[in-house]
Amino acid sequence: MPPGSRFRDGASAAESETAGRAQTRQRIIEAAADLLAREGRDAVTTRAVAVASHLQPPAIYRLFGDKDGLLEAVAEHGFVTFLAAKHVDPGPQDPIEDLRAGWDLAVEFGLANPALYTLMYSEPTRSTSAAFKAGMEILMGRIRRLAVGGWLRVDEELAAQIIHATARGAVLTWLSLSEDRRNPALLTVLRESMVTAVTNQEPAVQDTGPAGAARALHAALPEQTILSGAEQHLLREWLDRIASDG
Repeated sequence: MPPGSRFRDGASAAESETAGRAQTRQRIIEAAADLLAREGRDAVTTRAVAVASHLQPPAIYRLFGDKDGLLEAVAEHGFVTFLAAKHVDPGPQDPIEDLRAGWDLAVEFGLANPALYTLMYSEPTRSTSAAFKAGMEILMGRIRRLAVGGWLRVDEELAAQIIHATARGAVLTWLSLSEDRRNPALLTVLRESMVTAVTNQEPAVQDTGPAGAARALHAALPEQTILSGAEQHLLREWLDRIASDG
């Protein structure tokens, strides 16, 4: 046997085992997600998922620990799926329309995947999901462009909370209603209320004074290199005070 071949064979075997484990894990998650979509959360038992994925229940316990671990993985799968559907335009011609489009996409995903969406947003700990964080970065990018352009009415963190809360509330409220009470106007009114709450009708730097200008400058600070870290920190404090006064 050539020198090193045993090591290479061992490494190949380990890589093959890892790949096989990942494939099995994904198969189980997809089987659980399918059960969730067709029959609801109560149908997602380890036994039912094992049957659907053509495995024995111990395989699920080895990979996910218990049913809660499996549901956590399904929720993460949902965030990954939603993230893949997001279109990111780094330079939209109309940042407010871009905000509307992002909100609509989030709501449409929830309405198309009611059981999965409810699972995704049923536990506060889900905000630690890597895919959830990536999605929030996309949202914060939209908000940052609004701020830089002077369109943002409130601070960036509050804007994110309002956008997220209205989209989530729209989906969960819609799903709680009987079909005969579901009025599409509800979604439109909630979206436009969100837009009114977080944006100005005209760029603030052009017509409403220091508060909007402070938010715009605050948003642009990460891109400058002239000030030291301490100077940036101090300037942010001043800008926050000015922005909160508006």
